[in-house]
Amino acid sequence: MGEYSLASFVEKTRQNEKEHDYFELEKPQMLEINLNNQAVWTKNGSMVGYVGNIKFEREGMLSGGLGNLLKKTLTGEGAKLMKASGTGRLYVADSGKKVQILQLQNESICVNGNDILAHDQSVKNEITMLKSIAGMMSGGLFQVRLTGTGHVAITTHGDPLTLLVKPGEPVFTDPNATVAWAGNLKPELKTNVSFKSLLGRGSGEEFQMMFQGEGWVLIQPYEEVYFQQK
Repeated sequence: MGEYSLASFVEKTRQNEKEHDYFELEKPQMLEINLNNQAVWTKNGSMVGYVGNIKFEREGMLSGGLGNLLKKTLTGEGAKLMKASGTGRLYVADSGKKVQILQLQNESICVNGNDILAHDQSVKNEITMLKSIAGMMSGGLFQVRLTGTGHVAITTHGDPLTLLVKPGEPVFTDPNATVAWAGNLKPELKTNVSFKSLLGRGSGEEFQMMFQGEGWVLIQPYEEVYFQQK
């Protein structure tokens, strides 16, 4: 069998059938979820393949009221999840971003709505909103608080970096590069520019998220802009 033969290619890239953890990294950019008469929430549109008997049901994380209005007005999408249930192997991915698996133990984290790939049905999700015009201009308006015990998968552009937040030592981050942070932290948005200038691109250099207290913040080496004022 030659190095570049079709059979060799299939052998090198085929699925790993030896390991079947519930949440498993099949590839750095692809998550395998092994369902056994279970249900899991995944990012809408993230399914790239599955084997077995799995059913899908779309569901919006924001429904009704002010949240729904803001979702339609600012992003046209917002944070949407898809419920997958049944028995089989489910493969999910998001634009080639790297997948990070976390296991919560009666803990909570906050994640940028666009960076959630999947989580256990047992983990509660709740939309949080940064009440600032700066948050709207950055596109980082929607964050999701995940609480409970279970698996969570998030995505990052490239290898992420965790910054530790210590008392008296606040951490400042670009909203477009901020992926997740400890659930006990409540970020504030800081800016030294006028509202008029925010109607432009609204880059992270013009305003930042400030984290104070004790905890951690996860950032990525990429500015992911979700919304820009036209």
